[in-house]
Amino acid sequence: MTGPVVGCVARRRVLLVDDHSAFRAAAGAWLAHEGLTVVGACADGEEALARWADLRPDLVLLDLNLPGISGVAVAEALAKAPDPPAVIIISSDAEAGSDAQVRGAPVVGFIAKRDLTWPAIDALLC
Repeated sequence: MTGPVVGCVARRRVLLVDDHSAFRAAAGAWLAHEGLTVVGACADGEEALARWADLRPDLVLLDLNLPGISGVAVAEALAKAPDPPAVIIISSDAEAGSDAQVRGAPVVGFIAKRDLTWPAIDALLC
């Protein structure tokens, strides 16, 4: 572990799902620096569901707007799985968290990408 994971340390294996490769690379490096283990990163909902089944992460950071299956639909599918992961919806649209579809999704919460910090993640997991 390279960084200062504190709080809900049981949730440290992360699958990062975002269709922007630069964001995946930057967020993956940042999460690793924070002491989390990024077990996978993918660009769309179909791949997210397949990778989750293989990797079984504790946490999925899931972009709302993905090509193909939406982030909400992925969250709904994950919630039906045995021993589902915690899911946090992320978006570059800071207002998306107030959308009824996001509020009704089976997730632990929403974080705007600009506000994505370890304390923000930890607050949702604890």
